[in-house]
Amino acid sequence: MKRYLLLSDGTVFEGKPLGASGTTVGEVVFNTGMTGYQEILTDPSYAGQIVLLTYPLIGNYGINEDDFESDRIQPTGLVVREACDVPSNWRATKSIHQLLLERGTVSIQGLDTRLITKRIRSAGVTMGAICDDLDAGKEALAAAQGYDETDFVYGVSTNAPYKWGREGREGMGETDEAGRVRLAVLDCGLKFNILRRFYKSGCRPIIFPATTSAEEILSWKPDGILLSPGPGDPRRLGPVVETVKGLLGKRPMFGICLGNQLLCHAIGGETYKLKFGHRGSNHPVKDLLTGKVTITSQNHGYAVDPVSLEGTGAEVTQLNLNDGTVEGIRIKDLDANSIQYHPEAAPGPWDSRPYFSEFVERMRAVRS
Repeated sequence: MKRYLLLSDGTVFEGKPLGASGTTVGEVVFNTGMTGYQEILTDPSYAGQIVLLTYPLIGNYGINEDDFESDRIQPTGLVVREACDVPSNWRATKSIHQLLLERGTVSIQGLDTRLITKRIRSAGVTMGAICDDLDAGKEALAAAQGYDETDFVYGVSTNAPYKWGREGREGMGETDEAGRVRLAVLDCGLKFNILRRFYKSGCRPIIFPATTSAEEILSWKPDGILLSPGPGDPRRLGPVVETVKGLLGKRPMFGICLGNQLLCHAIGGETYKLKFGHRGSNHPVKDLLTGKVTITSQNHGYAVDPVSLEGTGAEVTQLNLNDGTVEGIRIKDLDANSIQYHPEAAPGPWDSRPYFSEFVERMRAVRS
């Protein structure tokens, strides 16, 4: 049986079925990580996208739900060179094909992923469809709304506030543990491992939907504010930006990925779309304040315009050494800073994990 990847420019790649049958549409992006397919498949920042993994063999250590970053598959589809049918790992409970089939995710294998990646790098990200029938794929692609025209954050954010504890998600009525600082998290597409890292660093995370007002968040008397990662174009998130404005200067603030872009917009800056984005676990970033270079895990398609920050009170603190894009900013007068990459590194290197404990110490200093 054949399956196809159809790009919006009419290019067709023929492969073999993986996961569920049918048709799916999304923005086609690539990730260069060698491991971490479980975390990638459950990362809310991939909502609305078909993810192509450049590593040639995917699924060799199987699937276990302990490593999931959310409660569902987030990309609309997956493209791989070869999917492993017989995984080998003591934690594995199923194969990647079984997971995709159970969750109804239409995917494809057997393609020249190197060729497709080179095409995206040259032409830029594009809309595409995975389908069993080319006519159905063409119809779906023609009818689909463009990635940049869709608000994905409201679809991946939590529907109701909750707390995060030792065993994971808890109700808002659960009592706080003594000695823990309260971290209010604005959920625009949160990964569970961010909450795990902050909890281990001494926080009591309280997670709020992206639609929550600044007044409601502050009514919980948090010691700090986290702006989470998430999918889509930050320029479409005007109401969320207004919430960030209402929180700025009230508590120490830290932004991750989309949170970096939201902080930029809240102070009057601008963002723009990258040609093919940063998605992988090997991006070098230089801290301009310390001179230190770290290897980072990244997943984003938009970047902060440094020129737009002039006169806003913000300074650029970190740069990507591959292309010079902004990787971090800070506003000293408002006790706010943000980074464009993922310090929780799920998957990826642990170089940036000190940011969790550093932010906790900032919150404790203000609290005392």
